[in-house]
Amino acid sequence: MSEEILQSFFESVQGQITTVAVIFLLLALVMKTNEKKNDVSILVKTSILLAVTFVLNQITLLKMPHGGSITAFSMVTLFLVGYLFGPRQGVLAGMAYGLLDLTINPYVVHPIQMLMDYPLAFGAIGIGGLLRNQKYGMITGYLIGVLGRYLVIVISGIIFWGMYAAEGFNAVTWSFFYNMTYMLPEAVTTVAILMIPQVRNLFDRFKME
Repeated sequence: MSEEILQSFFESVQGQITTVAVIFLLLALVMKTNEKKNDVSILVKTSILLAVTFVLNQITLLKMPHGGSITAFSMVTLFLVGYLFGPRQGVLAGMAYGLLDLTINPYVVHPIQMLMDYPLAFGAIGIGGLLRNQKYGMITGYLIGVLGRYLVIVISGIIFWGMYAAEGFNAVTWSFFYNMTYMLPEAVTTVAILMIPQVRNLFDRFKME
């Protein structure tokens, strides 16, 4: 399947409808608790966090020339799904958000690249929820989630975007450096805010055990 066909599909009404249908399916799965019961409150709160993530992601402090940007703390609101409700819900919500981003800003050159740059990269943020019950779990979990997204994007960059490497870099070193330039500043700033006990306590009030 050529780059043009893939890009055209995700830009088309049919492609967007298909993507939105998958988003709704993922959000429906978010409602399933570990006891396999539906909890509508999780869906409502997750939808609110995804909406906030979308808004914050539109506030770009620095937009990189080949994709990626420093946003107004959009990764932490997406991470909160996994922190508040569990890693399974976090991964599913991240994948749903990745597909939402695909419908808004599609840039597809290969099916694997599409999966990595959109649902898998954002879904990886949800794995930070594994540390939700640990001491300083919000901070360490957030960092693990960001690291997960970073590694997925780096691998995608090595495989699919190596031709954009700057002079003096190869595909591997350029992907590591390029993606760090926009993810690290946002992560550092976010962690500085999460270090404030009152901020962590505010979110902990909504955490489900």
